[in-house]
Amino acid sequence: MSAVDRPVPNLPSRAPSIRSEHGEAFEEGAEHYDLVRPGYPEAAVGFLLGGVPGARGAGLDVVDLGAGTGILTAQLVERGAVATAVDPSADMLRALHAKLPAVACARAGAEATGLPSASCDVVVCAQAWHWVDPDAATAEALRLLRPAAAGRRPALGLVWNQLDVTVPWVHRLARIMHAGDVHRPEFEPPKGAGLGPWARHEEHWAQAATPGFLIELAKSRAYYLRATEQTRARVVANLRWYLHEHLGYGADEHLELPYFTHAWRAEATG
Repeated sequence: MSAVDRPVPNLPSRAPSIRSEHGEAFEEGAEHYDLVRPGYPEAAVGFLLGGVPGARGAGLDVVDLGAGTGILTAQLVERGAVATAVDPSADMLRALHAKLPAVACARAGAEATGLPSASCDVVVCAQAWHWVDPDAATAEALRLLRPAAAGRRPALGLVWNQLDVTVPWVHRLARIMHAGDVHRPEFEPPKGAGLGPWARHEEHWAQAATPGFLIELAKSRAYYLRATEQTRARVVANLRWYLHEHLGYGADEHLELPYFTHAWRAEATG
């Protein structure tokens, strides 16, 4: 049985009651986050913008909700889109502005951006929809989207890079990291009224890494950022044991970290 054919184990889900508390973990540490978090496969970015993997996005006005340090924003700009970045964290937006000074930024939540109505063609949200109220954020996205017109299909697009837990060693790694934003293949993100059915795009790929890089990746996750020093030390110790003693990787040995990118796009029905 191949890795992708194995059933995906259930991983802990994030309860809505802790959404706000854990989201506050990203109020600082932007440089570290930007250093260790990967970008998104080009086919997935094209899917978000046009509904087909090869779509380019030139000339589109795109609002990037929960833009963070601008990992997806930069890819939108590279495709010729005019991006506006929205994030509640001043630290994240400061890092974004440093590398993308021409991108307009708004410090706000996805539920109330303060941006003008009917001001964009596509709304996207990468790695952050699980931090928002989906009904309120959908309503805000619909307010921001222009009406449909010839050649323009207003839509909301969501994407996650997640550890590919169909690979057994990565499944255990995700548990040690407390990677709670790993979804089963049949998962569909919640959305509010006014959007059509989800279209989906899936992609398996791998990131070059070292054991040290994986430990730094764990330090960028909300669980670690919100934890006590004692819990943080335990996570790092468990990762070192797992990577060095159990899996036998040397300190600077190169390895491939499997990822699964899951993207959704839903067009406005109004």
